[in-house]
Amino acid sequence: MAGLPFFLRKEVSMAFLGIDDPAIWSAYVLCIVSAVFCVVYGILNWEKGDEAVYPEDIKWVKDEKIAEEDL
Repeated sequence: MAGLPFFLRKEVSMAFLGIDDPAIWSAYVLCIVSAVFCVVYGILNWEKGDEAVYPEDIKWVKDEKIAEEDL
């Protein structure tokens, strides 16, 4: 057991929340890491704009307003 990393040793994992299985630990760690990644990604991309507005988009909006007025 001395060759195992400290977080995989039975005596250490039993002492912390009573979870023995490394697969359970990895699930918890991956959930926390993915949540942190999502928060960081959201912060970094908070103020980025949407797609660029093209002239045909503006023309479509004008045509749409005219069509709605005719109804």
